[in-house]
This record gives sequence, C-alpha cells and structure tokens, in this order.
Amino acid sequence: MKQYKDKECERQQSLIETGNLFDGASGGGRFMGKERPFVLRDGSHNLYAPIREDAIKYFRDNNIGWWGGSKPSGHVLSSQIACVNHLFAVRNDVDAILAMLNNIRNEFTEVLPITSDAEPAYIAFEVVSDSDHLNEGSNTRGSNCTSIDAFIYARHKSGERWLIPIEWKYTEHYNNQDKSNEDHDGEEKGSNGKGKERMSRYNDLINSSVQLKSLDVYDGSLYYYEPFYQLMRQTLWAEKMIAHKETERLAADNYLHIHVIPSENDELLQKKYKVSGDTMEKSWRCMLADQSKYVIVSPETLLTPVTSSYPELIDYLSIRYWNNK
Repeated sequence: MKQYKDKECERQQSLIETGNLFDGASGGGRFMGKERPFVLRDGSHNLYAPIREDAIKYFRDNNIGWWGGSKPSGHVLSSQIACVNHLFAVRNDVDAILAMLNNIRNEFTEVLPITSDAEPAYIAFEVVSDSDHLNEGSNTRGSNCTSIDAFIYARHKSGERWLIPIEWKYTEHYNNQDKSNEDHDGEEKGSNGKGKERMSRYNDLINSSVQLKSLDVYDGSLYYYEPFYQLMRQTLWAEKMIAHKETERLAADNYLHIHVIPSENDELLQKKYKVSGDTMEKSWRCMLADQSKYVIVSPETLLTPVTSSYPELIDYLSIRYWNNK
C-alpha cells in the first residue's frame, strides 16, 4: 500500500503535467543532486500566483531563508511552501484570522499586529525570538535555530496576550533516528558530539520547564526523536518568550501551540514510535503537563472559517493540497 507521501508526490506530478496550477512551470528541477519530476524548475511557481511576488518580497525584507536556499523551493511537497500558500493571503485580514483561531479555541477577542516584521501584519512566518534563549547561537529566521513556521499574536478573553506558534506539516514522516547520540561530521564514530551538544543546550531548559515533564535520563529519550524534538524546542521557545516578555517585542503572558497536519498522513499521525510504543499525539501528550496548550488540526479545518470569503484561495488549496476537487 502506497504511503501518503508517495500518493501526494504522484498527484502533484500530475498537476505539474496539466500545467494550469503552476502557470505552465515544468518539473525536472534539481533536488539532492538530481533532476526530479516533482521539483519545479522555477520555484516561484510553487507559490499561489496571487501571493507570489509579495511572499518573495516578505521573505527578502525580513531576511528569512527559504527551505534549501535563497529562493522558494521548487519541491512540490515542501511544507514551508504549503504553509505560505495556505496562510499568506489572509495575513492582513484580522476578521479572518480571528475566526480561524476561534474555530480552534473559541477564547480570543482580538489579533494583534506582529511588530517584529518589517511591515507588521497579523500572521508572520519563520518567527524567532529577539534574544537567543535556547542556547542555539543564532537567531536567523528560517535556518540554524528554532523558527516558528507561522505565528499569530492574539488577545485572550482574559485580557492576556497570547503567542500562537504554528508548526506546519505536509507529507513529513520520520525514522527512529536518535538525535541525542549523533556524531559531528568528521568525528570518530560513537563520539556522540553532536548529540551531547544538543543535550547541553536543552536538558536544563526541559528540567526548568513548566509544560515539559522532566526525565531522569535524556539520552535516547522521546525529546530527541522527531517530530518530538521540534515540538520540544517550540514549547521551550514559547515559555522563554513569556519568561522574557519585558525584553521581547512580542510580549505575552500565555501561549497555544498549534500543530497543522493533514489527517491523511498516517505515517506521521498513526505510526507507533519505537521510543514510546504509541502514536504521535499520545506519545507527545504524555510529556505535557497542560494538555490544553497543544492542539492538532488539519489544514482544511484551520481554513474552514474563510471558505466563503476567500473562494479562489480555497479552490486552489482544494485542488493543490486537499485533493477534494
């Protein structure tokens, strides 16, 4: 039986061949050193046409790296491209964004401008903190540090300001690679230098976390397997942003962590992870103190409130990603 990624790859290739959705851009672009039919030769055509120029300008003006390079990836399964295609068109529409947010958790009264962007709007991409709270040594948006795929800044009904970090997945699925025992390139096998460096950054932060459960031993723990490694760092990011709200431009009192995953991606959602023996959601929730701070939602559910106000966008997403037209 074909995996979701394989089925999506074949479907996207057929969309390339029809020519309409990608404005005639052809496949055969290079990826991992080879020409691939599922990679557009012109990566800009991987973006929804009405946002194409503005999205490229946004990444340039905010010094954000694209996945795999300085230009939009031509890889049609890129989750970064999928995230931008879903959300960029509505980033200035406060009513639409508030409706999307309240469709997930009906507790918010206002969305706030994100002043860390060159031109503040109400959804930002590849967001980082102003200061390096996670000992990562870099604050470059989109590369070499914990970056948030998409971000909303909102006011809760309590009056508190909330961070809404959004992690976006498309066809991703993960093996059982333990990031706590990896070697640096060129390092003697089994030295685990890269893994030790990671644990030196994050273990103490996990120990002091309110949301993440502390462990007696972190080597080989769930925190150092994907996708949990990403979720761990994003949780710490949100906590540290709140702890340092006096010095961060995006000052906040609380947060809601949203994980966007296509419901058909069984290889991510339903896999029994070796390190835990359970599915992704159950495995991750075992590590969380407050279950209400983490929610999984499908892209279609997230965009449901804008179906009537953005019919052209919904039509594009339905054909491109949701496979229901």
